[in-house]
Amino acid sequence: MIRFVLATGLAALVAVPVSAAVEIQEVTSPGGITAWLVEEHSIPFVALEVRFRGGTSLDRAGKRGAVNLMTHTIEEGAGDLDAQGFARAKEELAASFDFDASADSVRVSAQFLTENRPQAVELLRAALVEPRFDGDAVARVRDQVLSGIARDATDPGTIARDTFDAMAFAGHSYATPGDGTLESVAALTREDVVQAHADALVRDRLYVGAVGDITPDDLGALLDEVFGGLPQSGPPLPDEARFAADPGVTVVPFETPQSVILFGQEGIARDDDDFFAAYVTNEIFGGRGFNSRLMDEVRVKRGLTYGIGTYLSNRDHADLLIGQASTENSRVGDAVDVIQGEWTRIGDGVTQEELDAAKTYLIGAYPLRFDGNSTIAGILVGMQMDDLPIDYIETRNDRIAAVTLDDVARVAERIYRPEDLTFVIVGQPERVTQAN
Repeated sequence: MIRFVLATGLAALVAVPVSAAVEIQEVTSPGGITAWLVEEHSIPFVALEVRFRGGTSLDRAGKRGAVNLMTHTIEEGAGDLDAQGFARAKEELAASFDFDASADSVRVSAQFLTENRPQAVELLRAALVEPRFDGDAVARVRDQVLSGIARDATDPGTIARDTFDAMAFAGHSYATPGDGTLESVAALTREDVVQAHADALVRDRLYVGAVGDITPDDLGALLDEVFGGLPQSGPPLPDEARFAADPGVTVVPFETPQSVILFGQEGIARDDDDFFAAYVTNEIFGGRGFNSRLMDEVRVKRGLTYGIGTYLSNRDHADLLIGQASTENSRVGDAVDVIQGEWTRIGDGVTQEELDAAKTYLIGAYPLRFDGNSTIAGILVGMQMDDLPIDYIETRNDRIAAVTLDDVARVAERIYRPEDLTFVIVGQPERVTQAN
């Protein structure tokens, strides 16, 4: 069902893109719930990837961390089963469920064998529709979350990210960690968790990807059984987040031999006409491997860091171009200077050789993403949430291959603005000038 067509050689790879042909069916249940399906009957196994748009951004005022606590407690008993009974039932069925929350979505991953599908589906339904949220379970999981928050408070990377977000998204839910704070989580009650469940798990923000041994008719029945008992809608989503960070360097003092450097600025929307040009440009500038300009200039030529990279971060309500590196405190100033210099130099354009190499890598690496049922189901969900067409997998590499030097020059001038670049440095950096 999943076929990969590979072309060999640099010239051939650019001219005849690698394609990952995945036969996707759109399935609508009798109750009106939609999912994307890739049938694969060779193994008696099904993977479901589910997303509810909203995530921790739906936390109510004064209840930061409630959605996160809810997703970590949802498996702690459902229906007639307490926490131990639920865990035992899942183990006996050889089923796997995983629940998590991010700033923009609640994620549910489920895998189960065909022979146990009816029982596994019922167990998943109970977890989503009839979670118990017993008081002792909420208290136990809350303590675990609090331990994680305390641990994150001593992690330089987490401190850098949280500081950057607080500066970039002041006044928006993105400005504070979705896990909550020690104070906010300690104050959460069972009633807050129940409310978070009602707010976050609603049918009109539901996206489903399914891969494996299941037919469209059976998937339609499953959708109604698992999700039909959820509320139709919830509270409104937050407004767009305006990028508000001032350019320059902000230092967060922290005793460590190496400083973490987080840097970035406003990015480009996923549906922007220039997105693919920006994607290829970022691969040249700060992408994976040793071929990017930043890796070459910061690590290979100067030995300032073990690794450095940038990426386009597309959130539901904001878009970033962001990067990270770590280096010895004594060399932070050198690293910042090189990053700023390269941020300026990319505006002068790239070579045809750089462009061809980036496109070859991006085109050739794409089929490698399709390495398992759960991974493919997650890709299907992501496509739906990004409002991509159902044939996107077939056309994606063509869009990469179509990027030209002129496209790169245009997008580099548009989004790489060194005068707007924001740095957050956590550590004891030397030879850096902080912003006023």
